[in-house]
Amino acid sequence: MKILHLPIKKHWFDMIKSGEKKEEYREIKDYWENRFFVNNDPVFKQFDIVRFKNGYQKNAPVMDVEFNGFEIREGNPEWGAVKGEEYFVIKLGEILEKL
Repeated sequence: MKILHLPIKKHWFDMIKSGEKKEEYREIKDYWENRFFVNNDPVFKQFDIVRFKNGYQKNAPVMDVEFNGFEIREGNPEWGAVKGEEYFVIKLGEILEKL
């Protein structure tokens, strides 16, 4: 099983957990391109699960969510995106497990 590990702030973690937020955003930067593209080609890697961790502490809450792919587009400002800016959009499915 291929897991994409992402730290996330509590506000966004809680919105995903409640089912309100259905996608997560990352800025279009070299760091994320290296993590999301296959061998720096414009082909996205595939994952089974997105594992969100609320912070960096050892005992921070963790949640596994179904991975439904990537897109590059504008995000929803109500979900943390800046209006008019494009992002890597991580599409989320069902919550699989809350640890």
